[in-house]
Amino acid sequence: MQIKSHLKMYDVHIGEDLNFLKKLNQIQNVQFVIDSNVYEQYEQEFYEISKEKIILIDALEQNKVIDTALKICEKIAEIPAKRNAVLISVGGGIIQDITGFVANIMYRGIRWIYVPTTLLSACDSCIGGKTSLNYKRFKNLLGTFYPPDEIYISSKWFYTLSDKDFKSGLGEVVKFNIMKGKEGLGSIEEKIDDLLARDIETVNSFVNNSLTYKKMFIETDEFDKGERIKLNFAHTFGHAIEVVSEYIIPHGTAVAIGMILADTISYRRGYISEELLKRSENVLLKVIDIDLDLLKRPLQTYIEAIRKDKKQIDNSLTAVLLKQTDQGHELAVVHDMSESEVEDAISSFCQLYERERKAR
Repeated sequence: MQIKSHLKMYDVHIGEDLNFLKKLNQIQNVQFVIDSNVYEQYEQEFYEISKEKIILIDALEQNKVIDTALKICEKIAEIPAKRNAVLISVGGGIIQDITGFVANIMYRGIRWIYVPTTLLSACDSCIGGKTSLNYKRFKNLLGTFYPPDEIYISSKWFYTLSDKDFKSGLGEVVKFNIMKGKEGLGSIEEKIDDLLARDIETVNSFVNNSLTYKKMFIETDEFDKGERIKLNFAHTFGHAIEVVSEYIIPHGTAVAIGMILADTISYRRGYISEELLKRSENVLLKVIDIDLDLLKRPLQTYIEAIRKDKKQIDNSLTAVLLKQTDQGHELAVVHDMSESEVEDAISSFCQLYERERKAR
């Protein structure tokens, strides 16, 4: 798959083995940044890479900050080749955000190769060029647009993901299929159990389909000025959930919960039918597994986090909601969401999840 960016053209390679790591190690003037957990689990795959070329980082939201980025910059500055330096990052979205930011600001842009190791990063964030850092406990306030030069996706990484991380990735997979309309929702309903069982053929198919769908948006509106904003469906709520849970609830799971909140508001407004609401809920609840107490926070903590979200344009509350049409449903950006709607949606989800948990 090739992605057309205004900044560069870049290729996405999808496979099942890790043989490409040997080729990457042969690149001159290279610096690897690797998720420390991935390195520990797959150390034998990295044994040919000199330890001097490797920086290990714990993939925690607390580390997705400017200080971490600057430490990598210091290491790259030691490479004599300067602008011929190559940064290769191996890890999930947190590693991607940090290293993409570094690749952009170092010498006004160096070559960057990304190897996503989580389902979440492979099916979504690896393309599109967004890099983001957290600032003063709020999500993604600092950032740039700078896509990798190449992306190497291997399903082998997914075998060792925890259930928590794998389900987090499925949250974004479900999101894309709900966004697609009737066909997408029907497809995810049919295959969700195979996905949960990590059937690799099914997983690879949905990764490819998710990236193909996202590709349309980022090539039309790379810099998030219009159409691409719709990809933020559920993210207004998802980012707030991450903040109020102090990032214990991972991104994809927070987005899955955010979809239910957004759909609840859409249903209350008469934008979607009860049938669409319930069908979406039934699929989403299969990928959500949380401690509900993490969500039981004062309303104003959510509102404060939502107002810090970069999609907000003024004092009103902005969100992306579903609206049904004769052809299925579409995404609409609304700027008049009320605090009471947010409160009602959170309360409704908590009650829904309590019922679901008791029924398990």
